[in-house]
Amino acid sequence: MARTRPTESGGLSEAEAIRRAQQGDAAAFEFIYRLHSRRVYALCLRMVSNPAEAEDLTQEAFLQLFRKIGTFRGESAFSTWLHRLAVNVVLMRLRKKTLSETSLEETTDPDEDSGGPRRDFGGPDLRLSGSVDRVNLERAVEQLPPGYRSVFVLHDVQGYEHNEIAAIMNCSIGNSKSQLHKARMRLRELLQEAERDRAREERQAAKGGSS
Repeated sequence: MARTRPTESGGLSEAEAIRRAQQGDAAAFEFIYRLHSRRVYALCLRMVSNPAEAEDLTQEAFLQLFRKIGTFRGESAFSTWLHRLAVNVVLMRLRKKTLSETSLEETTDPDEDSGGPRRDFGGPDLRLSGSVDRVNLERAVEQLPPGYRSVFVLHDVQGYEHNEIAAIMNCSIGNSKSQLHKARMRLRELLQEAERDRAREERQAAKGGSS
């Protein structure tokens, strides 16, 4: 459901702003934009790592919101509904850029929905541990397939719980956990590759300096 607490705009609540925006009130829509655009932009930026593209995607997400706000029925939190819309906009862009598309519904591991033995993916022991170079981490995240990247950003960067991610991504909680597990495993591989490359370059530089 939309929040009903008063906001800074003359006591207008988010729920009232949504109701007015659904009736075509441009000022109410502008209020919603100011309320949510910063976090939508942060989400887009984490997923594409390009400020200009993130700004473009944010505008596209709110254009979609303008077209679709009439379909919001309050069955979930408005922010969850909006972030689902934004994630879909980003995924469409990412999937146009890459051939390595990964579907969130492509689950190879059993979970509670399949009736198979449940494996608790996404537990704290699977978190990336130790200090890693921020640049290498960002580069590694950029190399993740869109589905993996989305769940990793939503969970480990934005702080969403798996039930919230399932609502945003329109997938099962088991799929969210599985995708996060796979994303972390792939990130470890990419970071290890980056570390091996760095060590190799250092050895070559040392050899060059001693010759």
